[in-house]
Amino acid sequence: MPRLPRPAGIAMAVLALSVLATAPASGGEPALSDARLVAHFDFAAGRTPENIALERDGSADLTFAFARQVANVTRQGTTRILATLPSVANAHTPLVRAAMVLGIARAHDGTLYVTYATGTAKTGVWRIARGGGAPRQIAKLPADGLPNGLALDEHRGVLYAADSVLGTVWRIPRSGGKAVAWAKGAALTPAPAPAEGVGANGIKVHGHAVWVSNTDRGTLLRIPVRPDDTAGAVEKRATGLAGIDDFAFTGRGHTVLAALISSNRVALVRPDGTHTEVLTRQAGLSNPTAVAVRDRTVYVTGGAYYTMRDPNLLIARLHRGFDR
Repeated sequence: MPRLPRPAGIAMAVLALSVLATAPASGGEPALSDARLVAHFDFAAGRTPENIALERDGSADLTFAFARQVANVTRQGTTRILATLPSVANAHTPLVRAAMVLGIARAHDGTLYVTYATGTAKTGVWRIARGGGAPRQIAKLPADGLPNGLALDEHRGVLYAADSVLGTVWRIPRSGGKAVAWAKGAALTPAPAPAEGVGANGIKVHGHAVWVSNTDRGTLLRIPVRPDDTAGAVEKRATGLAGIDDFAFTGRGHTVLAALISSNRVALVRPDGTHTEVLTRQAGLSNPTAVAVRDRTVYVTGGAYYTMRDPNLLIARLHRGFDR
């Protein structure tokens, strides 16, 4: 999530695109096929999709950043609002100066957790009961930060939140309580001006490690979780991913699909750090913000923060051989 304009009354242009624009990921068959837009959202209403958590039925729970909403969207495009985060008068969120709901994580019991950035005491992690309802704040985070991506480690009973401004990974008990600065360092911080000012952004728990993207620096990072639950040294696993936002693993291995928000692309990142574009704007991408994968179905949200046209949800099919 880079520096964003606040929504103004700009009408959404609905694009009826279902064409696939791919590049072969390994010199042969494309990694993705059958890309299609399944839902379009109202930009003027602030329904700019930022992050994804998947339900068992194949539907997607999305955060609508500027609308302060969490919604469930079926694969047929039916949208239902699950919750709305409380309004904030005179929000002072760094970079954006508006209250935004950003990251989302889902527990196996259906509980949803989201990050809420406001520049006030409401900044932190909020919990939403299965099926929706009134959100409840379970942890506070610094008001001068920008908590963005959110990941849940159910085995350890903790949440990890990536702070894009403070360059910090926060560790929070799933049950709620005090947040601890789990990982910090130059690799997680924003780049110096004239960069956007967005460092640590997307975050995932995978293979006994916490993986984080850095938008300004175009990097994908791995932070091992030590046996005592402290953070190991930050490892740089891929570079040259300009404008990387959120990302998802395609399977149990270390292959990643990454949303490149500023260039309207999705890249396939191999375990050795090399990467290839596999979706482009011609597929209907509108500033992709997040990727999720389940059973070789790929979901991509488009926040339309720069295009200001057609926030949407796209799905595609991941070919066998890339789901490792």
